Amino acid sequence: MTPSPVFAVVGHPNKGKSSVVATLSQNDAIAIALEPGTTRRRQSYPLAVDGTVLYTLVDTPGFQRPRRVLQWLEAHSLSASDHPDTVRAFVVQHRGDNRFVDECELLAPLVEGAGIIYVVDGSVPYSAEHEAEMTILRWTGRPSLALINSIGPDDHSDTWQTALGQFFQVVRKFDAVRAPFDQHLSLLRAFGQLEPEWEAPLNLATEFLARQREQRRHQSASRIAEALADMMAFQEKRILTPGQVAETSDTTVAEQLRERWYRRQRQREQTLRSDIEHLYQHQRIRRQEAELSWHHDHDLFSESSRKNWGVSKRYLATAGFGAGAVSGAGIDALTFGSSLGTGALVGGLIGAAGSYLYGDRLALPALNIGPLKDGLKTATFGPVQDSQFGYVVLGRAVDHWWQISNRNHAGRDLLDLAPADHHWLEDLDKSSRQTIQRTFDRCRKQRPLDDSQRQKFAAAIEKAMLTYDDWRLNRG
Repeated sequence: MTPSPVFAVVGHPNKGKSSVVATLSQNDAIAIALEPGTTRRRQSYPLAVDGTVLYTLVDTPGFQRPRRVLQWLEAHSLSASDHPDTVRAFVVQHRGDNRFVDECELLAPLVEGAGIIYVVDGSVPYSAEHEAEMTILRWTGRPSLALINSIGPDDHSDTWQTALGQFFQVVRKFDAVRAPFDQHLSLLRAFGQLEPEWEAPLNLATEFLARQREQRRHQSASRIAEALADMMAFQEKRILTPGQVAETSDTTVAEQLRERWYRRQRQREQTLRSDIEHLYQHQRIRRQEAELSWHHDHDLFSESSRKNWGVSKRYLATAGFGAGAVSGAGIDALTFGSSLGTGALVGGLIGAAGSYLYGDRLALPALNIGPLKDGLKTATFGPVQDSQFGYVVLGRAVDHWWQISNRNHAGRDLLDLAPADHHWLEDLDKSSRQTIQRTFDRCRKQRPLDDSQRQKFAAAIEKAMLTYDDWRLNRG
């Protein structure tokens, strides 16, 4: 069996090598820092799908003394035919030499058979130092491609394109932090064309990665559907003894249960966030810090969340929201505006449900204290009775999925879940709308879903995810 390809990512210090490795290996644990010298020893990062290693990225230190290395090579070479052996001799002779520690670490995987991914910063000018690096790499005789990964604001990419084209078989612009998934696959296909023995494994790798991406979307839809069903149906309970009933007012019990209900719903949403992030192998997203900076405007129960993620009356009407759709709500509940931007909140509860007050038409979660039975009483709060709550959770979850699925593993910025400015769900097909609405209705009535209903719900959620993806792409 042909071994999986190995690519050594090489270049000048602090020019984005580790970012490229993190993105192409889907590993956000790789250290990325602004100061040079973060990587001092080569380290391998295999990318595996279903236990099969598709390829391995080797992160290497940056060149430190390329012109001195080139001088040594030129002094010890007789002809172009011995260039690869001369590079190998340099590595063998200078192991342990403090002057060339980084160069030996960088060149070792190449003399062992790795392909070359040379990374340059297109925002800095081309120099003689870079030319020495590229000449050394050409001496190895290994398949090679170059990536222009611009870090700063200036643009010297045209000069780089001309220079790199003289040394490398393929030259591409590649933003390690923002490059879309298709560009990852394109790089693999390009390398497969450079080395015949790698063509088959890299074609297989692109198929595996494309299939993995589709599977992750399916799994994300299922997890979002599961969380939605759970949150819509959730009911907070408390057992009260006769003494507690006598000592505690209904208002106090309601407040306690309401706060526990709120807290649990927030926790369930955060669990969903972590599940999706881990599914896409994002283990170190700095989302918690971002949430602290958002303060109340980006909380699940904030007014801005309802405004940005609630659906319009037109959507609800086409989804089958009418008389009897919400227990205790008449058809005139549809009079709330399409922007959901006006109205007064009903206590803290309407905030939880994501609804606005129009008289007492909307049935909301409320405290219910049952009759005394065996010396005990049961107090309950929930489930939520307003479908708008489900749409707020859905919108936030789909946006988070989209951000995570399109986030490269080189990203280190805070995750910014910007709210939608358009009722994108209105572009969803009618059948999927109705499936989502019916499931919300069933869950809030605490009617269990069978396997078929769960699958249909997850399928409708996935269509909503694709609808959102289209909207974001068309939005530019």
